Amino acid sequence: MDAYDGGSNARHGPDGPEGPAGPSAPGVPAESGAPAASGTPADAGAPTPFVGPAEELHPPAEPDPATEPHPPAEPDPAARPRAGIAALSLRYQIGVALALAVVAVVACAHLGMTFLHVAPPNTVTREHGKAVDDWIYPEFEQNWKLFAPNPLQQNISIQVRAEIRDGEGGTLTTGWYDLSAEDGRAIDGNLLPSHTQQNELRRAWDFFLATHDGENRPVGLRGSLSESYLRRIVVLRLDRDDAVRAATGGGGVIERVQVRSRTSNVPPPEWSREKVSTTPAYRELPWWPVPADEAGGGVR
Repeated sequence: MDAYDGGSNARHGPDGPEGPAGPSAPGVPAESGAPAASGTPADAGAPTPFVGPAEELHPPAEPDPATEPHPPAEPDPAARPRAGIAALSLRYQIGVALALAVVAVVACAHLGMTFLHVAPPNTVTREHGKAVDDWIYPEFEQNWKLFAPNPLQQNISIQVRAEIRDGEGGTLTTGWYDLSAEDGRAIDGNLLPSHTQQNELRRAWDFFLATHDGENRPVGLRGSLSESYLRRIVVLRLDRDDAVRAATGGGGVIERVQVRSRTSNVPPPEWSREKVSTTPAYRELPWWPVPADEAGGGVR
């Protein structure tokens, strides 16, 4: 009987209908009653898939490497579009390089001047101290009171009044205007207050105190500079003040100004036993005449 006619009664080995080694000779059909190979039990419950003679003689051909698709070539880096400074022409690249060099030199010079200003006295500051001070004061002056062991415990308000000549030739003296209070109202509730509102007036007053004695007499060469700096600030503030405009009818000219400070101690907390006086102390400066070019806020 042929292996193809075995049906359900045909005995199959583990490798196919002919057993583990296939047929004994070409052209000789295997008998249905042939015993299974020794040592290999017959599995009648799980038939093995049949592999025909054509598949054994002709295995599937491997793909030809010559016909496989080539991977896409990577783009040439030189052909990519340039970005940033490299995309500019040579002339603009030179201009940008010079601008960056100037900024770097100025930044290094500023850091060096600031370091010399806050550093202890040394040979450089003794030889070039005036140049360092001219660079730092008054815009870049350093103040470390925030980190002092005993921070400032006083409220200082800068106030000013003015003598104004009206259009008819008469003179009018205004009341005291609290410029520090105006700055405080501008800062209160403002998430991004300006540097002018926070520090301009306060630093100008500190600059004046550092260059004058208790009798308001200038000490050193920077005394007159601090006076003119403070005077210009208060004149500009008065020129922009709506109350001054209303008092003079908008046509007055400022002839003289007088500045004073109001200092009051910060009251201690309730649980503290410290006793301080809360009575304010005033320091009035003499009347300063306002030059013609500064009158009416002419100097900016």
